[in-house]
Amino acid sequence: MNNSGLAVEVSKDRNGADQILLRNPRGASAKVSLHGGQVLSWRTDRGEELLFTSSKAIFKPPYAVRGGIPICFPQFGQRGSLEQHGFARNRTWIIDENPPPLHPNDACGKAYIDLLLKPSEDDLKIWPHSFEFRLRVNLTADGNLSLISRIRNINCKPFSFSIAYHTYFSISDISEVRVEGLETLDYLDNLYQRERFTEQGDALTFESEVDRVYLGSRDAIAIFDHERKRTFFIKKEGLPDVGVWNPWEKKSKAMVDFGDEEYKQMLCVNGAAVEKPITLKPGEEWTGRLELSVVPSS
Repeated sequence: MNNSGLAVEVSKDRNGADQILLRNPRGASAKVSLHGGQVLSWRTDRGEELLFTSSKAIFKPPYAVRGGIPICFPQFGQRGSLEQHGFARNRTWIIDENPPPLHPNDACGKAYIDLLLKPSEDDLKIWPHSFEFRLRVNLTADGNLSLISRIRNINCKPFSFSIAYHTYFSISDISEVRVEGLETLDYLDNLYQRERFTEQGDALTFESEVDRVYLGSRDAIAIFDHERKRTFFIKKEGLPDVGVWNPWEKKSKAMVDFGDEEYKQMLCVNGAAVEKPITLKPGEEWTGRLELSVVPSS
């Protein structure tokens, strides 16, 4: 697949999982693994890595990779008998050879790949709902990264799910960044049994562990990294909530697939639909979009 300097290459990782490398004419790139349908890398045209992946990440099923953009589906968090953050991030996706047409803008001038996840027999035992989860990963000519998810109910009964794109941004130093676009919002605080609070600050800064879901956010969030002089912009559709997570020191030491000091170089800010699960009737389809961009800032 190669047109006007856009390239899509398929290779294998060290455990035999297929990976797809997307490149644009300027040299920006994104790498997507069929293990979890997960974006593992997103680089600028100067080769700077924009996503964090732990040096201790495990790239082998049944583990989810600690970093990049894991997809949390059909739940975000820990509820009921399903594993935390659902099973989509641990499954092997396939390349979707016949994706139904998207809007023409979703392919024009972009390197992209279409992936598909359907439940296995074992998945249906733990979550008895038939679905088709289609994911398009796009790299634009400007180097922006977008993920378009379409989830269809092919059951004969309704089902509900929650979802999050658990994006690990690579940052200079957690104490040097701030997040804007969450001011005045209510949030559920996972450090206080999901108790509800209201954000008081005009920007979110970090000096200890944070594990929150901000509710009903506007559709654009910004992460300012003063030291690296760059700003990430997160735009989203169909994803009303925003998860914000940094494990800080104590929790970092308790995670086997995460370095003790790595919390300083990462921040998770997730487009999500958590508070009000999405319900699909038989034959219905939901679409959610996330677009990530980065700009130099002073």
